[in-house]
Amino acid sequence: MATQSQAAWWQTGIIYQIYPRSFQDSNGDGIGDLNGIIQRLDYLQWLGITTIWLSPIFPSPMADFGYDISDYKGIHPLFGTMKDFGALLYEVHRRDMKLLLDLVPNHTSDQHPWFRESRSSRTNSKRDWYLWRDALPDGSVPNNWLSVFGGSAWEWDEVTNQYYYHGFLKEQPDLNWRNPEVQAAMADILHFWLDKGVDGFRVDVMWHMIKDAQWRNNPPDPSYQPDQPDYDQLLPVFSTDQPEVLDIVHLMRQIIDEYSDRMMIGEVYLPIHRLVTYYGVDNKGAHLPFNFLLLSIPWDAILIADAIAEYENALPPDGWPNWVLGNHDRPRIPSRIGIEQTRIAAMLLLSLRGTPTIYYGEELGMADVAIPPAEIQDPQGLNMPDKNLSRDPARTPMQWDDTLHAGFTTGKPWLRLSADHIRNNVLLQQRDSHSVLHFYRRLIALRQQEPSLLTGNYISVAITSQLLVYLRQEEGYDGFLVILNLSHRTANFTPTHELFKGTVVLATNVALEGTIISFPIALNGNEGLIVRIA
Repeated sequence: MATQSQAAWWQTGIIYQIYPRSFQDSNGDGIGDLNGIIQRLDYLQWLGITTIWLSPIFPSPMADFGYDISDYKGIHPLFGTMKDFGALLYEVHRRDMKLLLDLVPNHTSDQHPWFRESRSSRTNSKRDWYLWRDALPDGSVPNNWLSVFGGSAWEWDEVTNQYYYHGFLKEQPDLNWRNPEVQAAMADILHFWLDKGVDGFRVDVMWHMIKDAQWRNNPPDPSYQPDQPDYDQLLPVFSTDQPEVLDIVHLMRQIIDEYSDRMMIGEVYLPIHRLVTYYGVDNKGAHLPFNFLLLSIPWDAILIADAIAEYENALPPDGWPNWVLGNHDRPRIPSRIGIEQTRIAAMLLLSLRGTPTIYYGEELGMADVAIPPAEIQDPQGLNMPDKNLSRDPARTPMQWDDTLHAGFTTGKPWLRLSADHIRNNVLLQQRDSHSVLHFYRRLIALRQQEPSLLTGNYISVAITSQLLVYLRQEEGYDGFLVILNLSHRTANFTPTHELFKGTVVLATNVALEGTIISFPIALNGNEGLIVRIA
C-alpha cells in the first residue's frame, strides 16, 4: 500500500473530465475548443484539480462525437490546431497539472485511411486490420452479436461481399487486435503523443478490444427487460472481455513504462472480480481500471458499503483504487440520486481511498438537461428513440455565468443549456461561500492536505439502512471519521465498539464545523460530517 511519500501523482491527484465540445468555446461557433480550455485553466487550478482528462479531440466525422477517429495523430479543426494543443499542454504543465488524452484503440472511423484500404478489396494488405467474415450459407450475419448502439453488430459490404464487425456504430469498424501490424500501428500512436509530453491516456472500451476467435454466439440474458438497451438482450461473453485482451493491455503498459511518470486508465464496465484483472499480472496492466460502481448501484447505504468492501477486498496487492460519480455516458449525479444528496455524494467520492474523477459541472451540482426529440444528437438516443437513452442531457455546456449562453459561447450552443444556468453557474457560486462549488473546493483542499485522506486505510465503522460510517487512517497522522446520511430522513449514530473523540472539520451544515463530537450524533437527512479524530 502506497504511503503519501511513496505515492505517484495519479494516486494522490484529482482527475477532472472535460468533454471539449461543452466546456468553453473561444471562437463563437457554439462548440468548445482547446483555446477555450486554456482560458479556464485558472478556474480548475483554483478548484484544486491536478489532472485533466480530455474526451477525444482527434479528426473525426463526428458520427459518435469524436469516438470515431479518422486520424490518430491530428487535432480536429473544430477544437483547434496542433499548435493550440501544444499551448494547452504547456499551460497545463506550467500550472503543475497533468493532461490525459482519450485514446480509442478498439475501433476507428470508417473514413480512416486504414479502413478505406481494408474495404477496397479482399487482397488489400490492410484487409486483416479489421474483422471481416463471410455470410452464413443462408446469407445471414456471421453470428448474433449486437451493437451497443442498437441492431446487429455486422454490416454488409457490397464491394467485397463480406460483413465487417462494429461493436458500436457501423461508422466505427472494430480493429483486429490479434494482428501484430495493428498492434505496431497503435504502438506508434502511443509513442507519438507520449513524445509530445502527454501524461497518459484514458483507453476507451478497453474490455472490447479482443473478440472470441471462434465467433461463437452470445447467450441470451434471461433478466432482460424491454425498457433496457437492445444490446442488453445478450450476455456479451464472446464479444468482450476475452482472456487475450490482458496481453494487449500489457503491451500498451510496456510502452507507457518506457517514459517517466506516465499512466494509463482503462474504461472497463465489468463485475468487480473481472474488473480487477485489468490491473494485470504484477500490476503491469492499467494503472487504474475505472471503477464505475457508484454509477450503477442504487444509492443505498448498505449496498454501497457492500460494494466498497467487495472492491477493496478484490484489489490485487499494490493495486490502487479509484472512484467515479459521473461521466459523458451516464446521467448526472443529481438526476440519479436527487439534488439533496449532491454534497453527500461529493463527500463520499473525495473521502474514499483511491483516486477520484470529477465530471465537468459536477462541482456545480449540474443536472441532466431535457433535450427535445428534434434536438437529440447522440446516436444512442437516435437509434433507440423509444427508450430515453440519449446521452445528450449529461453533455450540455458548462454553466459559467448568468449571461444568455452562460458564458460558454457568443454563438448558438451546440446543445441547449439548462434554464437554471441563470441561478446555477460558476460566477454566482464562487461568490457564495456556502455553494456546492465552494463545498467541493473545501473538500478537495482537505483531502489534498491530509495524509490519512490521501493514502490512509479505509476502515468500515458502521453500516445501517441510512448511514455509511468509515475511518480513514494513515499511520502517524490524524485519522478522519466520515459519517454520511444517504437518506432524506433523520438518523442517530453511536459507535458500537469505540467512542471516537474529535472535532468536525467539514460538514454539509457549516454551523457544525469546529464543534467537538459527542454521542449519540443526531443527523438530519442528507447530512454528512468529516471528523478529525483526536
